[in-house]
Amino acid sequence: MPGSIAARDISKSYAAVQVLERVSLVVAPGDRVGIVGPNGIGKSTLLRILAGLEEADEGRVIRSGAVGYLPQEPEGRPGESVRDYLARRTGVGAAEQKMDALAARLGAEPGLAGAYSDALDRFLALGGEDFEARVGAVLEEVDLGRRSDRDMTSLSGGEAARAALAAILLARFDVFCLDEPTNNLDFAALGLLERFLDGLGAGVALVSHDRSFLDATVTRVVEIEAETRRVHEYAGTWSEYEAARERARAQHEAAYADYVGEKERYTTLLTERRQQAHTLGGARKLARQTGGADRRATNALRAKVNQVKNHLEKLEEVEKPWSPWRLQMQFAAPPPAGTIAELTGAVVELGSFRLGPVDLDLRFGDRVAIVGRNGTGKTTLIRALVGDLPLSRGSRRVGRGTVFGELNQARDLVTGVLLDDVTRLSGLEPTDARTLLAKFALGADDVERTAASLSPGERTRAGLALLSARGVNCLILDEPTNHLDLEAIEELETALEGYDGCLVVVTHDRRFLERLEVSRTIRL
Repeated sequence: MPGSIAARDISKSYAAVQVLERVSLVVAPGDRVGIVGPNGIGKSTLLRILAGLEEADEGRVIRSGAVGYLPQEPEGRPGESVRDYLARRTGVGAAEQKMDALAARLGAEPGLAGAYSDALDRFLALGGEDFEARVGAVLEEVDLGRRSDRDMTSLSGGEAARAALAAILLARFDVFCLDEPTNNLDFAALGLLERFLDGLGAGVALVSHDRSFLDATVTRVVEIEAETRRVHEYAGTWSEYEAARERARAQHEAAYADYVGEKERYTTLLTERRQQAHTLGGARKLARQTGGADRRATNALRAKVNQVKNHLEKLEEVEKPWSPWRLQMQFAAPPPAGTIAELTGAVVELGSFRLGPVDLDLRFGDRVAIVGRNGTGKTTLIRALVGDLPLSRGSRRVGRGTVFGELNQARDLVTGVLLDDVTRLSGLEPTDARTLLAKFALGADDVERTAASLSPGERTRAGLALLSARGVNCLILDEPTNHLDLEAIEELETALEGYDGCLVVVTHDRRFLERLEVSRTIRL
């Protein structure tokens, strides 16, 4: 049966923090709703409330059909096989357990026949009947092979991401709630996901920071505005949303400018009229001096003062447009250099994995993208380039004066207390380090936290802050847009436009890659 979600006036708080306030949203069959906004604004909370995993403090959610929530992290459990993980994520596992438990009691308790029938219907609706057959086919489709008995904890990060994609492709929900489904997916996997959503009849509400993915999949954008937490809804794709948002912002700014201009004009006029009345000295004084001849002029002036006051009072107030706070991301000017690094016939061997031979010549000013499917060795190549991995064959040469600055996928540039690490690694004084971190949205409450307590997005911003403080002439970014919100991604793009050193980037963010304007692409 067709499924839908209708949420009305949802509010949610955690302690004293208001996360969502009077949010209304409908997801009907065939809808493609993209939910956007800065990190920490409540997007994941909204998805979980829509899916019924959390309760709203206020408001009401009406659901019909099977609603499924697929979180942004694979969440494999110790001892859980890939098959069992997929069964859990698709709801088939829980439906099967309930059906089997009722079947075992049915002989002794015939009154459970209705409950068993309902459980069977749910099992079938979620795709349980042919689940085993479909698992093998989908695992092969996402390039994980047909072995479904592998332990989830044994998978690499890229393999775990493909397992999470497999769960989406296998699911038979009536409404899908997808939280960052594109995380760690390569171009081929992104294409699979986009084609799946394109042919899906169910409604979809999703959170994503991938602008190309949003353009390809959504038909409505729901924006949770930073600071004000107001919700605005736009019809169309991401690009259409961007254009509509800019038009609305421009109209608001023009209306506010008109309001301010009119208010200033009437305020100035009121001051002038009152000054004129004061100069004339009032009606009684004029009457004594002129025998009442100027009383009409005084009354007329008083009427004009009242008229201007009425105009001011009736002037419809336009709220000042909210200007979003922006990250101030700048990279220090790197010292000039010629050759940055060179790999010649380089081969790296890690167990059964072999990369190479690879020839790579990096010079100052190069802008290089390394692309390829997950597992082809992109990160391995970077680690060989910076000297973290030994070469089994070939040679590596680093130019004199080369300073590498790497943001790796582990985001482990900072490992202890944030302020202490940034002060030590950058050479900045604590006051300057605080100022730098504030520019990356890491304020006074954050700088004393440990790396372990920071979110992935906060660790990414901390790493970028540290790199910006060092005069690196070879900046290496491994999936830099992972865990960043759209505002931060756009700020990073702007900062990299003005970076003159050598830039090496591994990314699956297609829009980010387009805007970097790389001079060379290495495909593995």
